[in-house]
Amino acid sequence: MKVSLIINPIAGNRAFRSIKRIEDLLKKRVSFTIHVTRCKGDAFLFARRPQKADLIIVAGGDGTFNEVVNGLLNSGNDIPLAFLPLGTTNVLAKELGIPEDIDKAVNLALTNTPRKISLGRINGRYFVLMAGIGFDGEAVFRVRDNLIKRLSGKGAYVLSGLKTWLRYSPPPITVRTPWGKLEGCTAVIGKASCYGGYFQVTPKASLTEPLLDLCLFKGCSRIDLLRYIYGVIMKRHLDFRDVIYGKYSELEITSTETVHVQIDGDYFGILPVRLDVVPDAINLIW
Repeated sequence: MKVSLIINPIAGNRAFRSIKRIEDLLKKRVSFTIHVTRCKGDAFLFARRPQKADLIIVAGGDGTFNEVVNGLLNSGNDIPLAFLPLGTTNVLAKELGIPEDIDKAVNLALTNTPRKISLGRINGRYFVLMAGIGFDGEAVFRVRDNLIKRLSGKGAYVLSGLKTWLRYSPPPITVRTPWGKLEGCTAVIGKASCYGGYFQVTPKASLTEPLLDLCLFKGCSRIDLLRYIYGVIMKRHLDFRDVIYGKYSELEITSTETVHVQIDGDYFGILPVRLDVVPDAINLIW
């Protein structure tokens, strides 16, 4: 088997220290080439190039995996992917039960069978896990500095979330669905049930299902935001009267004000956006 290893050495807090161990494990079992990213966008470019490989292993965080998926689909290749979770939160690994132990994750990547998963698409870019619009998009917007993120890890997101809550007044957003128009202030569109680690904002979402799960929070005050956060932590937010949940094949989200968007934990841009789903888009080993 020929393997192409794409690794982000600054993912999380331990990726650089894991490179030698990953190389040693692969040397014993396969022939491989290694591509080390040096800046944002490198993983996309590596995956977009013609590949003489039977498998691409992505070692990094959810953002690195997102880049590889977009690069691979941009290239027209249909090479199976595997994931070694080295990132800050590793949502994809938690969603699929991929072990964070390097030895176990490498063994899984080399022995399990690829399966098809569906992807979300937002303004032409693919996302694997979720798109966040409003409060969490604003929080990720405030953690764009790679140095701060690298030094603080998960703490950077917590600190940004607190600062965002203290200063942020969510502008209203409009969500157009195939069955009508919805109004709210914060939306999470999930392809996966896990969010930010062990939380579940879209608990009914599935990577294999060709639908987008929308969780729309209608309230716009700081008290509302606190209530929603509590509801998510306690797994009760779907019982709130001002929370709308549904499954859709496509969505359009707009606002008359500046509203930030994140996908798979990385900053994406601002509204407006169009979202749809791409069934059976990639082959993933888990």
